[in-house]
Amino acid sequence: MTGVTRDGNGRFERTATTAARDAEAARLRSRGLTYRQIAEQLGMAGPGKAHEAVKRVLAETVADAAEDLRQVELERLDQMYQAALKVLEGEHYAVSHGKVVYLEGETTPLADNGPVLAAIDRLLKIQERRAKLLGLDAPAKTSVTVSDAITSEIEQLAAQLGMADETEPTNT
Repeated sequence: MTGVTRDGNGRFERTATTAARDAEAARLRSRGLTYRQIAEQLGMAGPGKAHEAVKRVLAETVADAAEDLRQVELERLDQMYQAALKVLEGEHYAVSHGKVVYLEGETTPLADNGPVLAAIDRLLKIQERRAKLLGLDAPAKTSVTVSDAITSEIEQLAAQLGMADETEPTNT
C-alpha cells in the first residue's frame, strides 16, 4: 500500500486511508492472523508495521473509552455537587429527641451548623476528585538519590534493552 504516512517532521500522519488500513489490520488480528500475514495481506513493509497499526487502533479505542468514562464521572460529580450545595444553602435546626430545639424565651429555632460544615467538607472532596480526574493538580516533586551500584545496573539494563529494540517484533 503506497501513500505518504509521515508529516514534514517524519512523524506518523493520520489520514482516512491509514485509519482504514489500521482498522482492517485490527480486524484481521482479531480473526487470528499473525502480524506477518496481516502485513502481507495489506501490503505493509513487514510484521512490525502491522503490529504498529494494531497498536494504534487499540490505543485510540482505549483513549475514546477513557474519555467517555471521564465524562460520565464528571456528570456524576456535578450531580453530587448540586446536591451538596442544596444542603449547604438550606436551613438546618438542632433537633433533640425528635423535637426542634428552641432557646428559652426564643421563637426562632436553634441553628445547627453541622450539616453546613459537612456539606462544605463534601463539596471540597468533590472538587478534589474533579481536579484529580481532569489532571489539574500540580504533580508532586520527588527527590531520589541513587547509589553508584544501582546507576551502573540501570545503565547495563538500558544497554541490553537498546539491543533488544533493534530486533523486529516476533509477535504472532
